[in-house]
Amino acid sequence: MKEKTATSDKEPPPEPGIRSLGPVPNLEKHVKPEWWRTLFNATYLKTDGDVVGDREITAKEVHQFISILKLLQNDKILDLCCGQGRHSLELARRNFQNIEGLDRSNFLIQKAKSQAKKECLSVRFREGDARSLPFSADAFDAVMILGNSFGYFETVEDDLRILKEVFRALKPWGRLLIEVSDGDYLRKKFQPRSWEWIDSTYFVCRERSLSYDRQRLISREIVSNIEKGVVVDQFYAERLYNKESLRELLAEAGFSDIIFQGEMNGDSTRNQDLGMMARRIVVSSVVRKAWTPVKIRKGKPPRSVIVLMGDPTKTDIIKPAGVFDDDDIYTIDKLKGALREIELKGGYRFTYLNNHDTLIQDLQRFKDRGRVDFVFNLCDEGFDNDPRKELNVSALLDMLGIPYTGGGPQCLAYCYDKSLVRGIATEMAIPTPKAFFIKPDDIIFELAIEFPVIVKPNFGDSSFGITQRSVANTIEELMNAITEIREKLGYDKPILVEEFLVGKDLSVGIIGNTGKSPLILPITEEDYSDVPAELPRICGYEAKWMPDSPYWKIKSVPADLSDDTEKLIIDCCLKLQDRLECRDYTRYDWRLNANGKPKLLEVNPNPGWCWDGHLTKMAKFDNISYSGTIEAILQAAEQRIFPVQTEQRDNGEKAVQPVIAQEQ
Repeated sequence: MKEKTATSDKEPPPEPGIRSLGPVPNLEKHVKPEWWRTLFNATYLKTDGDVVGDREITAKEVHQFISILKLLQNDKILDLCCGQGRHSLELARRNFQNIEGLDRSNFLIQKAKSQAKKECLSVRFREGDARSLPFSADAFDAVMILGNSFGYFETVEDDLRILKEVFRALKPWGRLLIEVSDGDYLRKKFQPRSWEWIDSTYFVCRERSLSYDRQRLISREIVSNIEKGVVVDQFYAERLYNKESLRELLAEAGFSDIIFQGEMNGDSTRNQDLGMMARRIVVSSVVRKAWTPVKIRKGKPPRSVIVLMGDPTKTDIIKPAGVFDDDDIYTIDKLKGALREIELKGGYRFTYLNNHDTLIQDLQRFKDRGRVDFVFNLCDEGFDNDPRKELNVSALLDMLGIPYTGGGPQCLAYCYDKSLVRGIATEMAIPTPKAFFIKPDDIIFELAIEFPVIVKPNFGDSSFGITQRSVANTIEELMNAITEIREKLGYDKPILVEEFLVGKDLSVGIIGNTGKSPLILPITEEDYSDVPAELPRICGYEAKWMPDSPYWKIKSVPADLSDDTEKLIIDCCLKLQDRLECRDYTRYDWRLNANGKPKLLEVNPNPGWCWDGHLTKMAKFDNISYSGTIEAILQAAEQRIFPVQTEQRDNGEKAVQPVIAQEQ
């Protein structure tokens, strides 16, 4: 048998010289119900050391598992039934910081802790039963059950209990990876008898047979020392799963997106009896569930906040498929996870509204019952997912007398009109690119600026209508770009043609309000080094919505600017913040010309709030987590909406400190 990383009580190694049972006609009768309590000890590490003690094998496996699960450095990972922690420790060597290992074997857990301490690795190991996990709901991004550590219990119901516990402990969209023996292969290929030398003094003899119902493989191991005789004579049984039975069990436990990732063949320095490790199935699956509600702590009631969002049941012309897809649902669940972290601190209580058919009635009902302090307005899709009706949402909240985060209708109307923002900025002596305006019925126009130019819909956000074909170097390319926006996208509003700036592509994020010491996030620039050289350097629709596009490879990095340039940009942003009545959080897009002079492109009130958006990336460069970014926005709005209460609270009870939550 190979890689039994389940559980065992702490026991001293068995005394040498014990008596063997001799010939046994029925192996199954000698298997104890909880055989795993005593099997995993120093002898196990000897008999299976050719696999479980081989760092090269472990490194190869971990590399494959990271790729399958798409693990990120800050993911919270549980290595369940971790044994002596070989996979957890290898992840820690690769700078994964949030790793837990759990196993029933006290002996193996102590070995894992000792190795982690020896190598100064950050892994938390604890002893526990996989059928009753000592973790809260929604605790992990990924759970791994590796090394054939699944199927030790007498009943399938116990294995199902493990999977249901994993489902509970995983966050929405959390991933599970199981690596377990290929049952169909072993039923046909198991070796009834074998023996091999472990080292120069120990050898092991093995007997195997199928259980009466052919659902488990029964094994017997007699380990002997050449001087002391028989060291141990032990029996164990492991359930044989195939792809079909695994799929059924995972589906019954609630998992989705069940994918078999191929097979792993055994490898060993001794190259002898690989037993249960000869061939293994690798299967991944995903948790699709709602976040577990947070229990309200006793004490001062938290702020009641309604989170207002787009309607996932309606069409959305901005999205590539015109509807909310899995990526959108995943993004929403990531937001809910961040808000849950904030809820657990005790300052806020969140309720979600996204049904636009009943939105007005729902908001009125919450107000009448006194169940809303303010709205977290994340409905940047607009009312009924119509982007031209984004300002209608804030206007509705104003009419109902409900405070809310972000810009008001006047601000959103200003900033939706790119040409209007240009005019206001020019009036304020803020530099902008040269440009001219094409009205919907214009067929002939005067080219007032030199090539290259970029063609944009004057009204819109989310880079709608801006692609690589928007950059034109000739009259023909310019006309093609205009035609594509008008005919292919059905856009019948004015078009803006700007000089195309070839310098650094910059973004500035501000959280807070004028007069309240707003937080200026690190300025970022777009890194186009992985984009093919022949493509124009723009961060448009393809970069934000099309994963198969070469523009998807654009990275945001801290901007390298002179002090004078950075100061000029920030001063201009703060002036615009006040003039355009932007509130709580805003993003400003700038670009340098060929001479390194900055020019304003756009102002984005209520910018994208998603976990991988520009604002969140900027915050991360300042060591602010996603939940910390969201919390900072909420606190900025709260300070603006309830200035007296907030000041009294901060000077007195300090129930919710207006600080930025740092990345853990």
